[in-house]
Amino acid sequence: MSKEQVQTKWGQFIPLVTVFFFWGFVAASNDILIPVFKKAFDLSQAESQLVSLAFYIAYTVGALIYNGISVLMKQDIVNKLGYKNSLALGLVISALGTLLFYPAANLHSFPLMLSGLFIVALGFSLQQTVANPLAIALGPIRTGSQRLTLAGGINNFGTTIGPLVVSFAIFGSAANATTDISVESVKIPYLILGVAFIAVAVFLKMSSLPDRPTLVEASGEDDKSVKGSALKYPQLVLGMIAIFVYVGVEVSTASNLPAYMEKDLGFEIKDIAPYISLYWASMMIGRWTGAVEAFTDNVSTQKVLRFIAPYLAFGIFLAVNAIAKHDLAPFYVYGLIILVLIAADMASKGNPARMLLIFSAIGIAALLIGMLTKGMVSVYAITSVGLFCSTLWPCIFTLAVSGLGKHTSQGSSFLIMMIMGGGIISWLQGVVSEFTGIQYSYIVGIICFAYLAFYAWKVSGILRSQGISFDQKISGGH
Repeated sequence: MSKEQVQTKWGQFIPLVTVFFFWGFVAASNDILIPVFKKAFDLSQAESQLVSLAFYIAYTVGALIYNGISVLMKQDIVNKLGYKNSLALGLVISALGTLLFYPAANLHSFPLMLSGLFIVALGFSLQQTVANPLAIALGPIRTGSQRLTLAGGINNFGTTIGPLVVSFAIFGSAANATTDISVESVKIPYLILGVAFIAVAVFLKMSSLPDRPTLVEASGEDDKSVKGSALKYPQLVLGMIAIFVYVGVEVSTASNLPAYMEKDLGFEIKDIAPYISLYWASMMIGRWTGAVEAFTDNVSTQKVLRFIAPYLAFGIFLAVNAIAKHDLAPFYVYGLIILVLIAADMASKGNPARMLLIFSAIGIAALLIGMLTKGMVSVYAITSVGLFCSTLWPCIFTLAVSGLGKHTSQGSSFLIMMIMGGGIISWLQGVVSEFTGIQYSYIVGIICFAYLAFYAWKVSGILRSQGISFDQKISGGH
């Protein structure tokens, strides 16, 4: 195994997390576009989920293109271009996608809107292939998942404000909101977003991010065939399925929530945005909680931060919604649900496999409550899935790429390919909902969490056999 870094390189890590912000901003904004497009283009629930499908399938297409070019070049394209250059290229591709929103809005074209989202996500595919393993590499492997969790917390700051900004652009302020829906109102925000993509590309190009970071390899490998391809590593293959179902349950839970609240609970579309914001803010709350070990090795300080971090993130959600002039009264009770998250995080002791198992089990419980209760209790239960999905991506990603060494970027691209689960499972739940009703369609999410619990159990033994352990970082801490 390569020599391990002793601390996080914050000067490089901080510029990197800007791209995580944009992924969240756009992905969560899709949940506002879905009901808007559904009404403006007169779509069924399954048809409206084509927004998610077009966006997330682009990750698969992007990863296939990346691997195809690598095969033709007989060299990994990220290793050839460098990590920093690849990030900048991905941002430029996403910027090109935002340009399509202007003609799409003017022509009132749903397919052109989907094409714009597809190209934006195509750029995100390359960005994610690079940024996730890079976040893990900018410091010691033992805190890699916490570092990726912290980056995810920045991602979810974007997911928290994204729905509110897009909702404001379409409907106006909460005090003066209109029920009239115009797809033309989305073009200016997305053009501004495109300019931001270009600005960040230039910023990252000038930053001190490494082009070729040091990556972790498994120790004690005698099977030479393992070194031939990333797909020879079982933690990666099983992790690909885990990413597929994880992104599926994360996205489908949120993207089907507006229809449930509108159809079953009688909400107006314009009043749903704060709850979508709460779902994605829950991801931020959970990731800020799970990231505390990336800051300090002091156990006492970690215990204090585990209570401060989630409520600080919750406070940001409340502040943003207060600025947007939304009624905050329905959200205060959510502070009690956050205590469940804190307890689960403490029980995991920072081990990504243990955290994945515990959070998946609680996710199943939350969806069961959401399916079997009525009114706002069901809304809070479904929304709380965001809390328990929050750290699953960094857990799965860290477990899946650990030990891959020189195959890390290839393995990363395979994982990014499986983000298509966000679109496919959202669409699948939309189809199931037409037979069961939207509330009971959340059985799809329960099945996803069940596989994640299995992966958490299975991958622990796989990594131990390769000489990789995540428990060493808590030894000596008590």
